[in-house]
Amino acid sequence: MQTEKRTTKSWMKEVREWVVSLGIAVVVALLFQNYVYAQSEVHNVSMQNTLVAGQRLIEDKWSYRLHEPRHGDIVIISGPESDLRLIKRVVGLPGDVVDIQNGEVYLNGEKIEEQYVKGQTVAGSVSVPFTVKEGQLFVMGDNREHSMDSRELGPIARSSIEGKAVFRIWPLPKFGTLSE
Repeated sequence: MQTEKRTTKSWMKEVREWVVSLGIAVVVALLFQNYVYAQSEVHNVSMQNTLVAGQRLIEDKWSYRLHEPRHGDIVIISGPESDLRLIKRVVGLPGDVVDIQNGEVYLNGEKIEEQYVKGQTVAGSVSVPFTVKEGQLFVMGDNREHSMDSRELGPIARSSIEGKAVFRIWPLPKFGTLSE
C-alpha cells in the first residue's frame, strides 16, 4: 500500500513537471512570436518581383525598438491606414521630400536608383512633391503599377510598422536574406 501511494505521488509529480515545463515553453514561444521574430506570408503582388504571393518570411519585430526604419527597408504594416496587413518598401523618412516625375522617384531632389522596381511609377492621389512629416513614412510596393501604398493611402504612421521583413524561408530555392 505504501509503495502504491509513492508510485502514485511520483507519477503525479512527473505529470505536474511536464505540464509546467510545456506551459512555460508555450508562453515563451508566444512571447517570442509576438515581440521578437514572427513568420509572415506574402498575400499579394505589390512587391513583385522581390516578393511574390505564397512566399513565407521571417519578420524582425524588435530591431525597430533600437533604431528607426531606413530607406529601402521592407516593412510589414498593420495599422489604420489599411484593413489588410501590407508589405512595402520604405522610400521616404521624416523630413524627406518625395517627388515623382516621368515615372522616376526623386528623394530630396535626387533621382533614386531602384533596380527592384517593376512597372511605371505614377504619383497617384497624393500631391507631389510630398514632404514626410515626423512620425510618418512614405512607402511603396516594388510592383508600382499594382500596389496600394503611400501614393494612394498617404503616409504611414511610424506606429503602424509591425516589423521588418529580413529573411525568406519559403520556397526553398529562394531561401535567404532579403536585400535591396
